[in-house]
Amino acid sequence: MKGLSLAAALAMGALFLSPRLAMADGLDDQAASQPSTQAANSQQIWNFHLQNTVIVQGYPAFSAQYSGPNSLNSGGEVRETVSVDLFAGLRLWDGAEAHVDGLLWQGFGLSGTEGIEDFPNDQASKAGTATPAFSFARLFIRQTIGFGGDQEDIPDDQLALAGKQDISRLTITAGRFSPTDIFDTNIYAGDPTTQFMNLGFVADPAWDYPGDAIGYTTGIAFELNQQNWTLRYGFFQMPGAANSWTAEDLILTYPTMSPIGDGEFWKSWGMPLEFERRYSIQTHSGAIRVMAWLNEANMGSYEEALSVPNTNIALTRAYRFKYGFGLNWQQELATNIGVFSRLGWNDGLEEAWTYTDVNYFASIGMSVSGAGWYRPDDTFGLACAFAGISSENQAFLEAGGLGILDGDGALTHGWEKVLETYYDFKIWKTLHFALDYQFVDNPAFNRDRGPVSVFAARVHWQF
Repeated sequence: MKGLSLAAALAMGALFLSPRLAMADGLDDQAASQPSTQAANSQQIWNFHLQNTVIVQGYPAFSAQYSGPNSLNSGGEVRETVSVDLFAGLRLWDGAEAHVDGLLWQGFGLSGTEGIEDFPNDQASKAGTATPAFSFARLFIRQTIGFGGDQEDIPDDQLALAGKQDISRLTITAGRFSPTDIFDTNIYAGDPTTQFMNLGFVADPAWDYPGDAIGYTTGIAFELNQQNWTLRYGFFQMPGAANSWTAEDLILTYPTMSPIGDGEFWKSWGMPLEFERRYSIQTHSGAIRVMAWLNEANMGSYEEALSVPNTNIALTRAYRFKYGFGLNWQQELATNIGVFSRLGWNDGLEEAWTYTDVNYFASIGMSVSGAGWYRPDDTFGLACAFAGISSENQAFLEAGGLGILDGDGALTHGWEKVLETYYDFKIWKTLHFALDYQFVDNPAFNRDRGPVSVFAARVHWQF
């Protein structure tokens, strides 16, 4: 097995965690989670948080009529990923915060993170590494401009300082971060370190969101917030090569990854626009988010690739537009039960550039708190997803084309279907352990391969 052993990772976590828990022993969990000073007006001046997640994932051998360069290994395998994030925030002036996230990662996804579109481990990038790699994944400033009126409490969090803010406000975030920090969020399905692990339940796979090989890029986002709604817009830089690294990775990532560079600034970008409407049904809160997005990058054409040698889509690359739409819904059904869904679509004419090869997507799921069986910090989740591709993408894969995550050398098309269930339970304070099972039918849209059963265990702790 490549990467850190599980025992080594847990030992590393214990070294960091035990002093913190010792200091927090006898204190309530909320106080222990806020290692910071606060001004007299209850505005948090600074904070820091730390998280460590280890995921071990594997599957037995499965049926496959053939395999290609990007296929999931039909013989079965086991892999692990390890991530450590150190978050720090500082209040700069009235309404302004600076945040940094130092990310250390190690390990590999199954089959080099290839062969399944709704990949079973969102923590696994194609930038897998046998030795630890480091990046300043997030490095940004957030300025909030209040318009007066009623205020609300903002809790202490990994990327937020506690305090009060006007409900009516404009928030501007600029620097390096992930578009999914702000767009397409969902309280029941959005964090693979504590919730569903499959990337199809973390963000909309049909949204080819801007980011480097580990999901971060430079950009700016604007959020206009009111009592019951929020309007968001963002502009983010695209990497110059598909599923690659941006220019800032040259100085913010170690060891330096290659190739590195952005595309032409005014021709390599992604712009999401999202409207969120919050509501309540009786006393149960809900939210619906509608997103439209437009990308431009040096992308190849699926149709044109059919007429070039070896279906090499790189030979067809030119600056093109790609667009899509998404719908994101969450609803509390009862005090401890919530449901969620995502729908996604893109035009399906251009190659995927940064995330997945999916063109059409739908998911639905539920999350249940353990309070009903006297385990309030436990969570049970169950969800299913359906992913499909355009006719142009189908023809490309049938001819032997290769995408970011797919490419079996041939294709008998079928919708990729995923079922995931997990149980996450609290071991002690902020230490959690989870068991996860995923059933994948028609992996990478191919009815000639699979189905695949993926089993996983996750250890996560934070403060």
